[in-house]
Amino acid sequence: MAASLLSLVVPAYKQEKTITQDIKSLDSVLSLLPLRHEIIVVVDGFVDDTFRKAEKFKSNQIKIIGYKKNKGKGFAIKTGVAAAKGDIIGFIDSGMDLDPAEVSIMLSIMEWNKADIVVGSKLHPDSRVNYPASRKILSWGYRVIIKTLFRLNVKDTQVGLKLFKGKVAKDVFSRIIVKTFAFDVEVLAVAKLLNYNKIHEAPIKLNFRQGSVTSSNFWKIAFRMMWDTLAIFYRLRIKNYYKK
Repeated sequence: MAASLLSLVVPAYKQEKTITQDIKSLDSVLSLLPLRHEIIVVVDGFVDDTFRKAEKFKSNQIKIIGYKKNKGKGFAIKTGVAAAKGDIIGFIDSGMDLDPAEVSIMLSIMEWNKADIVVGSKLHPDSRVNYPASRKILSWGYRVIIKTLFRLNVKDTQVGLKLFKGKVAKDVFSRIIVKTFAFDVEVLAVAKLLNYNKIHEAPIKLNFRQGSVTSSNFWKIAFRMMWDTLAIFYRLRIKNYYKK
């Protein structure tokens, strides 16, 4: 492994029940890899006991960042990337619905293909996914929209597990402004604009444990995702914002 340090950002919001096990599991898995690692937990708002529990693990290898007001997953990850020092920088959702052991496979894919970015994909033939029907419907519709608007060469943009070469992450994330639902699309659209086109998909193991989306939340999420996505398209194609 040419890289010497992997930085993995963990955005955490209302994870007081899982954050202790999240950090332990992630640190245990990453310790098996043939490179050093740092875990950067970004607590996205002091709304429960997540920050206090996470801070118990603070060390040279485990960084804990937090701020009072909830600002969204995109903001949390951008904050973590800014603090990261790795040759490879990535992020994984807290709650461990995603199996962190897949990071090893993603690193291998990155090395074999000299990839700029490796994204976890629910649609990879080797993925094992336990996912509610409501989420599948939302994901399918969103994929159609993304393909139409951005022509991304990625089947699944939304999985919360992605790795980037360090310099790619720093360049791309410095330009990101979406804080919530369409964050992943903005990241990949900006990467394409900056000619970071070596993007590969990797298998994941996903056991979605947070229950189905309610009817009211389904439409709220769908609207917000569409609004943010159209805003990205406007900045990308009309204002040329991201090249500034």
